[in-house]
Amino acid sequence: MRVMSQPRLQNGSHALEANAASAGLALGCAYSSSDEYEAELIQARRKAGAYGSPHHRQALVALAVAAAGVLAVCLAIQ
Repeated sequence: MRVMSQPRLQNGSHALEANAASAGLALGCAYSSSDEYEAELIQARRKAGAYGSPHHRQALVALAVAAAGVLAVCLAIQ
């Protein structure tokens, strides 16, 4: 069996401590709760356009207002 020298043993010990610290960091999560994760996920999907553009909603509202106006005019004429 081979005996390790003191400096080599210290270097190995430091490397082991560094590996343990980085392994602990790898297991950590950037989010403190699932709600935080979901909010970040939804925000990223909105930026990517997954839920449609806000301009589409504005166009639909304008169309609904115009249709209601036309309907009101038609009912007023009768």
